[in-house]
Amino acid sequence: MNKLTLAVAALLLASTFAISSADAQGRIRGAHARPGGGFAAGQAHHNVGPNGGERVGGRGIVTDGQGNAVAGSANCVSGSAGRACRAGKTTLSSDGAIARSGGVAVEGANGGTFATTGDFTHNADGTTAARNTTAQTANGTYTAQTTYNPETGKTRTVTCTNASGAVVACPTH
Repeated sequence: MNKLTLAVAALLLASTFAISSADAQGRIRGAHARPGGGFAAGQAHHNVGPNGGERVGGRGIVTDGQGNAVAGSANCVSGSAGRACRAGKTTLSSDGAIARSGGVAVEGANGGTFATTGDFTHNADGTTAARNTTAQTANGTYTAQTTYNPETGKTRTVTCTNASGAVVACPTH
């Protein structure tokens, strides 16, 4: 296993258990060595806040002893202001390639909704990195695609649509 793979796997494992002891209501976790090498670890939690809001989620990581790892997590919350869920996954290959994807969905107490997804990839040889982001509300969609290649530089494409799906000018800051 190369040093980068080991460092990323250690970081992912450390973040797997990053819940404060004040939030430790209803939590289970475990880890074990895999017969073919590597390890698997996971954690699940459920919390109730002082005003009745709830959070539930889990996370885990699996490595194969050959430098490959996959880690993921998901959390949902619900309270008087609305509810939301997020999930994400990161994959690290023994050759150094990295892929990350995730998303969030939110519903406010007034019925308004918002959702976003994104992903990131980086080739093992460093030749190409890409990031894609999509955000959607009842008013329309924002999509951004960014790629980087050392030979050709950065390319970014942004597209916005209104609620009817027609392409419109994207808002500026």
